[in-house]
Amino acid sequence: MAVTDDQATALKQRPKPSLRLGLSGKLLLLTIPLVMIAGLLIYVPAIANFRMNRLNDRLAAANTAALVLDAAPSGMVPDSLARQILTSIGARAVAIKLGQQRRLLASADLPASIDHDVDMRTMTVWSAIVDSIELMLEHGDQTIRVVGPAPGKAQFIEVVIDEKPLRQAMYRFSRNVLVVALLIAGLTAGLVYLALHYLFVRPMRRLTASLVGFHENPESSARIIVPSQRGDEIGVAERELSDMQRDLVSMLHQKSRLAALGLAVSKINHDLRNLLASSQLLSDQLASVPDPRVQRFAPKLLRSLERAIAFCQSTLSYGRAQEAAPDRRVMLVEPAVAEVRESAGLATDAAITWICAIERGLTIDADPDQLFRVLLNLVRNAVQALESHPDASSTQIRITGRREGTVAIIEVSDTGPGVPAKAREHLFEAFQTSGRPGGSGLGLAIAAELIRAHGGNIHLVEGTIGATFRISIPDRPVELLSIRNERARA
Repeated sequence: MAVTDDQATALKQRPKPSLRLGLSGKLLLLTIPLVMIAGLLIYVPAIANFRMNRLNDRLAAANTAALVLDAAPSGMVPDSLARQILTSIGARAVAIKLGQQRRLLASADLPASIDHDVDMRTMTVWSAIVDSIELMLEHGDQTIRVVGPAPGKAQFIEVVIDEKPLRQAMYRFSRNVLVVALLIAGLTAGLVYLALHYLFVRPMRRLTASLVGFHENPESSARIIVPSQRGDEIGVAERELSDMQRDLVSMLHQKSRLAALGLAVSKINHDLRNLLASSQLLSDQLASVPDPRVQRFAPKLLRSLERAIAFCQSTLSYGRAQEAAPDRRVMLVEPAVAEVRESAGLATDAAITWICAIERGLTIDADPDQLFRVLLNLVRNAVQALESHPDASSTQIRITGRREGTVAIIEVSDTGPGVPAKAREHLFEAFQTSGRPGGSGLGLAIAAELIRAHGGNIHLVEGTIGATFRISIPDRPVELLSIRNERARA
């Protein structure tokens, strides 16, 4: 397929796709932050739970120390032993409340004021998360008073601890969680990358490579992708792409054939018109011969030559431009059918029976020359179909005509082998229906285009012997006819 200069320039100016970061790389970069976000959502409640557990551990240790200190007689616990007990539980003071009395069991280096109070009995999830974040963002060595349930008859137990050791423990826990999250993120991202690469990226690259290769040479059947057996959306895309490429290759082959045909016809068009013009001059001289038979056939020969010259002048109209608009007029059908019979060489052919069943005086509102071309194409197709099966018991061409209201109907039928079922799908498309040597496959396509220009339709009648084509052409509105008649009279 030829590429114009403008198309070549457009192809050169088209930006080449960047391969720096492919689809798999984007998926990898997307997976890592998503895993990190998931890790963050896990970390926030985890750090709050870690802080609550540490505080509960301090309360549990304080409860044990309180049992020991409360069991000893008053003043019998030396200060050194009390300091050792407080150091072992990581606290500065331990106190319990019995009834209306609060009893300080042990203390060492109590600060002048307590910075924070934490009541584990009324702690909620949200407050635990907020307090944990605030604790990690603070600096300095502040103190916390933790209140929790006490064993025995005591109402609650209080323990005063330093913030700094708890904050450092939370930092270590956060660092460990971060390392684990990074490892999990890297491992997950790698697994997701490999899975997506083999499941999606590789098939997408295969589709992309097929599209690029097909774009470089769309007429090559070797560039058509071979679909896999996948049942998902990618498999559907592969099969649809394969079907689309096959249809496009077939269409391009048809277009190339049409272009080649147009080029060949354009080369011979000039010489053919000259030859026909010379034949027309000879026919004019032949018309002056006084022989009755010559006088009978000379006008028909001149008319055929005039039609041939007109066809040569508009040879390239099909496939390149629309046919000329029909010059419609009310005409008799039977004389036109008789002229078609003579042009097809069936007037004296006894091998093929010709039956004309046209209603007497039947008229049709059509272009005489275009109707002649349509009927001649159909009759020639029928003759060729009958000649391809000479062993048939009956070779007959039948033309019928009738009127149904404002619609004129003409049927051309034969007793040949009929139209194959495979050919019926593209019956009126160019280069689709001709299976005969030397046939172009344009006859029915031209006939359908001319009939559509008249506002009518042509179709194959089902359930008949051989092939029957029905032509329906409606009359024009009366107003248009009256205007044309007035102009003709003027």
